[in-house]
Amino acid sequence: MTFLIAYPVIDPVLVSIGPLPIRWYALAYIVGLVLGWAYVRALAANAALWRGAARPDAETVDDLLLYAALGVVLGGRLGYVLFYNPAYYLAHPLEVVKVWEGGMSFHGGLFGAGVGVFLLARRRALSALTLADVAAAAAPIGLFLGRLANFIKPELWGRPGDVPWAMIFPGAGPLPRHPSQLYEAALEGLVLFALLYVAARRGALARPGLVAGLFAIGYGCARIACEFFREPDPQLGFLFGGATMGMLLSLPLIAVGAGLLAHALRREAVPA
Repeated sequence: MTFLIAYPVIDPVLVSIGPLPIRWYALAYIVGLVLGWAYVRALAANAALWRGAARPDAETVDDLLLYAALGVVLGGRLGYVLFYNPAYYLAHPLEVVKVWEGGMSFHGGLFGAGVGVFLLARRRALSALTLADVAAAAAPIGLFLGRLANFIKPELWGRPGDVPWAMIFPGAGPLPRHPSQLYEAALEGLVLFALLYVAARRGALARPGLVAGLFAIGYGCARIACEFFREPDPQLGFLFGGATMGMLLSLPLIAVGAGLLAHALRREAVPA
């Protein structure tokens, strides 16, 4: 190793208002949801993207923010408890509610958001796939900000590596490691957002389930690729064959995405 990029130590607390600390981690969730809501509003308002297909109105998009936020937080926390650290929380059940101390699962949050989308669709008598499409189109915004927050915290760092941009993370030992949080921010956030943006511009929203399917496949593949550089959670370590929990949870997500894609492409798009 002839060169290392110094880890830019950033205070995880952005600002303290009296006894209340405002952390980057919490801010990432809030800003991600607000920006996602604004983006979904813009998608829903652009009639040309829908080519005559039914689209959610502004009131439905506003409700979607609430349903998705509750689903992400509740599902993300329960997913982490069940998939990543069940023994600890079984022994310390009161710790489950301490969301502010960290410990969220994306796959659990996605499932929770999906439940929220389904419930809202039933309430509004709309297509659940249509709501899932617009939610999926905005999801990479939150993923990008969330991974940046992981980097700032720092947590979920990478495996030891000898690449020139490796960093020594506080609390991760003396070895330089891959900044895997930034890899995930790029692939799960920027690249996936661009892919879904192009798909929406090319008429994907006129085929319910197409954007959601692309998101599921794209996220699953990006997550598996990044897991090869990310240090597995210490309480789990590597599973069979060197696989990680993140890899295993992404496989059914890819399968669901492929099913949604096949379903969407079998249907005729609404003509412009």
